[in-house]
Order: sequence, then C-alpha cells, then structure tokens
Amino acid sequence: MKSRQETNNINTVDSLNLADDVPDGAELYMEPWKLLVVDDDEEIHAVTKLALGGFEFASCPLQIISAYSGAEAKKIMSEQNDIAIILLDVVMETDHAGLDVVKYIRNDLGDRFVRIILRTGQPGQAPDYKVITEYDINDYKQKTELTRDKMFILVYTSLFSYRDMMALEANRCGLEKVIEASARIFELSSIEQYTHGVLEQLTALLYLDQDALLIKTASLVTKSLNSQPCIVAGTGRYSEYVGKRVGDVLEADVLNRVKQSQATKENVYGDNFCVDFHVTKSGVEQIIYVSGSQPLGIPDKHIIDLFSKNVAIAHENVSLIEEIKLLSGL
Repeated sequence: MKSRQETNNINTVDSLNLADDVPDGAELYMEPWKLLVVDDDEEIHAVTKLALGGFEFASCPLQIISAYSGAEAKKIMSEQNDIAIILLDVVMETDHAGLDVVKYIRNDLGDRFVRIILRTGQPGQAPDYKVITEYDINDYKQKTELTRDKMFILVYTSLFSYRDMMALEANRCGLEKVIEASARIFELSSIEQYTHGVLEQLTALLYLDQDALLIKTASLVTKSLNSQPCIVAGTGRYSEYVGKRVGDVLEADVLNRVKQSQATKENVYGDNFCVDFHVTKSGVEQIIYVSGSQPLGIPDKHIIDLFSKNVAIAHENVSLIEEIKLLSGL
C-alpha cells in the first residue's frame, strides 16, 4: 500500500482493531486499508464503524475516515491517494452531491482504482443504467439492506478487487521499465533499470509491501576490485539504498540475515521474509531480500528463486563486458 498521509482537521479518523498478532520476525508496519464514509447523517457513520469493528483483510486492519458532505469528500480525495473504498451517499447538500463526487474522482483526479459504492436511504431510489456506466460506479446498496454480515462481505470483496488492481498496476509499471531497458540490456545503467523493473513486478506478484532489494555480492569485476557487497536495485524503503554498500545502510537484523546467507551460500527463510542466494558458474553472486506483512509460501519462494537465477545471468553478461573493458583499458 502507498504511504499514509495525515488527515486534516475536518475529518474524523478511527482505527479499528490494529492487529495484535504480528508474525515472528515481522519488521514492517502494516498500513491499514482506508475506507471513506461520505454521508451527512452522523448515525450512518456510527453504524458503519460498529458493523466493521475488528475487520481485517490480508492481516491488515481497517481505517475509517469520515466526511459529511460532497465538498469534504473531494478535499480528502485530493489530499490522499491511497483510499481503497468509498461508501458514498447519493443525496447530501444537493440531490446529486454523491454523483458529483464520483465525477470529480474519476475525471478530475483520474483515480480509477478506488472502489466506489453508492448508498441511499431512499427505498426504491436507484440510479439508472446510464448513471452506473457513465460514472464508473462499482456497486449500489440501500442503507437498510447493509446488515453487519453484508457490510463485511461488501468491504472484503471490494478490498480483494482493489488489491488485485493495484498489483496489476504495479506489474504494468514494472513491465514498462523492463521493456524500455531490454533494448539496451548490456549497458550498465540499463541493467540496473531492468533489475529494478523486474523487482517491482516480483513484489507485486507476491502481494507484498513494496520493500525488496537485490544485492550484488561478487562478480568477475567486483572480485578483482575487492569491492564490498552493494545494492543493485531496491523498492519501497530500500529504493534510496541503490549503489550503497550493505553494511552502511541495512538494519542490523536484515544485515545479519544477508550475512548468514552469504556465509552459508544458502537461502534463509523466516515467517515473513526470504533471503535468496544464487551464484552462477562464473562466480556472479547475488542475494535477493524480500519481506512482507504476510507469511511467504512455497510458491512465493519459488518465484523469488526463479527471478534470482534469471537476473544473475543478465548481470553475468554485463560483468563479462565490464571486465573486457577493464582489461583493454577502455
């Protein structure tokens, strides 16, 4: 999920049941899923919070943000780009205030990911097909039909869709970087861009928080130069560490895991992290460190290992070219 932003003083923010059960070895703060309730009736906000008390999805809690008019909703959406669901009243300060909010989000902000669910308190009042299709509304419910169970199901399925859409978008962005770099795959700057792009796709496929890094521990050139292990690519909080030595920037627990993998030349696994070690026939060594808010399964580890092997081959080719240039004095 994207980073949180502070809400302004006109909003009411409630964090519901921040998870107590954090897996052993967890090192990431699990950002809550954000749900925006837009309604001019205070009771609707209270009922919604009560119905969703203790809600969790993918081991992350739910944060409810309240807005009491269409104008407040627009302001919140303009300031926060990580809201996953909106429960939106149709009639507020005007008869079409809710639809105006939808139009603003989809057209002005260009946000096509947030799941928008219209709610109305008027029995029998439903938007026609034209409104549903033109305004890109994801669902419509009457307030009276949303029992606790139905509310839970609605929010759960909406978050499921939102998570998948965000993962696909991350894959798309990563793929663009890979395609752009493929034409210049043997240029040093290009291989770094290539690796970073594929790393983004890897974390997106695993539904992880975007925190992963690739460490180049040895190669044909770095051995001859006696260089220390350095970070080739990173995502999330590790994105600023690219080009730096691991001993200078990594946290103590992460560094110990990396050193253990390098010393034993084996993979190291924990509840929510994986250190994947790979070495090619010519001596190119690299380590991938991936961590997330959820336990890693066997398929996840297989994907990480496959990625490591393929990127190592690309780095090996670049290292050969670098050594040729070094020996020839170019």
